[in-house]
Amino acid sequence: MHEAAFGRPDEARLAARLRQEASPLVSLVAEERGRVIAHVLFSPVTLEGDASSPAGALGPVGVVPDAQGRGAGSALIRAGSEACRALDWRLLFVLGAPAYYARFGFTLAAPRGLHYASHAFDVAFQVQELAPAALAGAHGWVRYHEAFAEVG
Repeated sequence: MHEAAFGRPDEARLAARLRQEASPLVSLVAEERGRVIAHVLFSPVTLEGDASSPAGALGPVGVVPDAQGRGAGSALIRAGSEACRALDWRLLFVLGAPAYYARFGFTLAAPRGLHYASHAFDVAFQVQELAPAALAGAHGWVRYHEAFAEVG
């Protein structure tokens, strides 16, 4: 499904590896007439210097091309965010288009002192509070599962 959505195998391999290695994990699919048309994963991340604040990352999220633009991905992101709250994750991160992810409550993380991998990602790295005041005192580098390093 991810290979069809992204036109390459990287995200499919990432999803498979996260399902095997990441815990806790939120994995949701949308089906249409018995066929999986969308999939979203949320995996744990760590905030460098603050292991006490449970947090997660959204991604990958994929929708097969013939089902894009019909709301399946959005519905999975919203349902997944609620599932992350149920895991008591306090923050949720995403690397993606700010104009798209703003509708889910994400804002740029760099102005809040949070960064991913290098400052080059600051224009697309975003955060969302899942608990009140979760961003208070949060700062530094956010570390994703090592499998994300294999995505080109």
